[in-house]
Amino acid sequence: MKTRLTELLGTEYPIIQGGMAWVAEHHLAVGVSEAGGLGLIGAASAPAEWVREQVRKAKALTQKPFGVNIMLMSPYADDVAKVIVEEGVQVVTTGAGSPEKYMSMWKEAGVKVIPVVASVALARRMERCGADAVVAEGMEAGGHIGESTTMALVPQVVDAVEVPVVAAGGIADGRGIAAAFMLGAQGVQMGTCFVVTKESQVHENYKKCIIKAKDIDTRVTGRSTGHPVRAIRNQMTKEYLRREQEGAGFEELENLTLGGLRKAVVDGDVVNGSVMSGQIAGLVKEEMSCQDLIQKLVRETEALLGNK
Repeated sequence: MKTRLTELLGTEYPIIQGGMAWVAEHHLAVGVSEAGGLGLIGAASAPAEWVREQVRKAKALTQKPFGVNIMLMSPYADDVAKVIVEEGVQVVTTGAGSPEKYMSMWKEAGVKVIPVVASVALARRMERCGADAVVAEGMEAGGHIGESTTMALVPQVVDAVEVPVVAAGGIADGRGIAAAFMLGAQGVQMGTCFVVTKESQVHENYKKCIIKAKDIDTRVTGRSTGHPVRAIRNQMTKEYLRREQEGAGFEELENLTLGGLRKAVVDGDVVNGSVMSGQIAGLVKEEMSCQDLIQKLVRETEALLGNK
């Protein structure tokens, strides 16, 4: 499974683990990288020193390439961007904004920059400012989402840019990966599948929620605020959608979900917490090691594509 993406990243397989807030810490990143994919540490809204510590812990456990995902809306984004350079991180993915102001610093340090995009316009802009690849993420994904589906977005981004395109959103098995290749992608990014791996440090309640979920069990909250988020339905999503329908303001809705992801991931509160998950939760049936999961994905994909 050699592609332009594996060449760029120096990985065995063209599979990137999503940089999920509170979920993607060094244990998971190392597990994925050791299994031949690209593991990511999710910086989310964490302070720069936490990111530095995570990077150093990962380096102590693996010689394989791994990266950091920066949420550009984070108050610590400027400091984290510097830590990337200071710690010699090889790959950075970005979400929630444009990384243009960090681009020259990262490129000078030899960092590979892969922004997550939800539109052709943003993909083109990222290519112009020096991105090495882009992740085209459809609305099937968990967490913060755009408006286009993966099936519609990926081929349009592929046609619009020269850099490798990574497909994300709604991919759970070899069928999804093979489909992404057919759409012109050079690799995939997967989140929900990796949440339930053995190396993932999330609370057991969160893992069980995903494993038990059916095809119709995710909800999108926050459409009215312009910040839509996909999560598994529970008391919190029900209450949020009710208030949203009644015309509640941004602040009231924000307060309802404040710290919600931490509640679910760390405390295991899957009733009032935010159990972010993609629509493919219904395809995730068991907890596996990162090694077993990636080998399964590779076997399935190669069987469908005739070992090409």
